[in-house]
Order: sequence, then structure tokens, then C-alpha cells
Amino acid sequence: GELLYEIYDDQNRTPIKLSDLPEYVKEATISIEDKNFYKHHGFDTGGILRAAWKTVTGQRLEGGSTITQQLVKVALLTPERTVERKVKEAILTVATEILYSKNQILEMYLNHIPYGGTAYGIEAAAHRFFNKDAKDLTLPEATLLVGLPQAPSKYSPLANPDAAKARQSLVLDRMVQDEYIS
Repeated sequence: GELLYEIYDDQNRTPIKLSDLPEYVKEATISIEDKNFYKHHGFDTGGILRAAWKTVTGQRLEGGSTITQQLVKVALLTPERTVERKVKEAILTVATEILYSKNQILEMYLNHIPYGGTAYGIEAAAHRFFNKDAKDLTLPEATLLVGLPQAPSKYSPLANPDAAKARQSLVLDRMVQDEYIS
């Protein structure tokens, strides 16, 4: 009568409604992934230009993708890096922004993005790393999880606790900058 392990073909995902999550899960996600999420229509020109500048000048490699673009990449496209896929991504990003509200997009993102291993979505990640429902995450737990999607293996608290704590601190710093927390 005791579960020993679960086997997933590819992804372990348990959908959760945005309204069931603590507000700081949403705020932390927006702060670290797309601070202008509620202000743009799928593309953050400033973010794209900043990422391009840092790449051209040899600074650290940085993405310029919005939450909507990341959702489209994960949910609708293959991970290949081609011009054709980028064009599809742009078209699907515009369509997604037209068809869905920002809160619907954020909810889909939080349910589809990979958090490491087979944990896809914030609910599966909360169970994997903290053995609890996402609705019960504390601010420290939430900010640790929200930092994972950029590089789940690199920031895994199981494999790289120091990197995970550093990333969590960055998420918290961004939340302070964006005035979600003091």
C-alpha cells in the first residue's frame, strides 16, 4: 500500500489554477522571467535588444524571450534552433497573445515549463522538491523553484545547492527591485 516510485513516459505534470497559487509565485516568475509581462504584447523589444547587445559584446549569454515566447517554445514547438522555427514562434506568440488573457498565458506557462527531471509545471516541482502542493509553498520555496526553469540541471537544489541558493537570491533581489517585496 506504499508508493515506491512513479514512471512517466516523458513528463510528470499536474495542472493547477493560477488563482490557487500564492501571489508571490506569480510575482517571482514575472520578476525573473519577464518583468514587463503585463505591459507588452508577446515581445519585449528592450529585452531582445539587451540580449543581442550582451551577445555581440561578448558579455554573458542572456535570453530575450518573454513568458509567452517561452510557453510557445515548450508547449507547441520543437527545441531546434532554426530560422523557420523562430518564424513559427513569432507567429504563434502573436496568436497566443490574441487568443488568451495574460493570466491565462501565465497559468499555462506555470503548468508547462520544465523545472528539472520529469517535473513539468510548478505543482509537479513543488511535490518533487518539497513534497507539498504548490498552493502551500512559502516565499523561500517558491523563489527557489521559480529560479529553476532557466537551467534546471544547473540550478537543481539536489545536485547544485550553492547554485540553487544563488539563483534564489537573484529571484528575491529582482522581486525587491520590482517592489513586490521589501
